Amino acid sequence: MRTLSTTLLSLLITAGVALAAGGGTAGEGMSMLTTLFIAFGVLIVMFQFVPGVMLLVGTLKGIFSAGEKKTHGTTANK
Repeated sequence: MRTLSTTLLSLLITAGVALAAGGGTAGEGMSMLTTLFIAFGVLIVMFQFVPGVMLLVGTLKGIFSAGEKKTHGTTANK
């Protein structure tokens, strides 16, 4: 396990240095396919945000209304 983590760390360091070195030439920019892929990922995150907020609101309502006694119109036996 230690050998694996050492190997991965050395690869990450080497790749980081290689990417930071840069060739001095300007990049081509993002293609249309790359832009569409990123937009698709953003749409997925946005569509998951709405149900997440609804779940959070429902949870908070449940937590803060747990202290209130709710009666359903039944009479208690005394």
